[in-house]
Amino acid sequence: MSSIQRLLPGARLSEAVVFNGMAFLAGQVPEDTSRDAEGQTAEVLSLIDNVLAQLGTDKTRILDATIFLADLADYEAMNRAWDAWVPAGHSPARATVEAKLANPAWKVEIKIVAAL
Repeated sequence: MSSIQRLLPGARLSEAVVFNGMAFLAGQVPEDTSRDAEGQTAEVLSLIDNVLAQLGTDKTRILDATIFLADLADYEAMNRAWDAWVPAGHSPARATVEAKLANPAWKVEIKIVAAL
């Protein structure tokens, strides 16, 4: 039986959970809410890079991404940051949906599943 590892477990959530060679990241959100959608997305993608590095993997190993936008009008701005970040030939499966996010100042939240 494979063990379950938790990165930075808290009372409500863990930053990531690893099981059977797969990393499941919690939804990543921006810290700087003064930025526009493109800037918030770039920050979130940087946070994802950091979590993946802590787990010994990277963005070329992302299998699935779910992107939550507070407003679908920010879709193109989000995609500018996303397209600059995703390495050619390593695009994951992805869904983008409009959602009411927990903090009204957040424009984007991204959830990732990656292989180790």
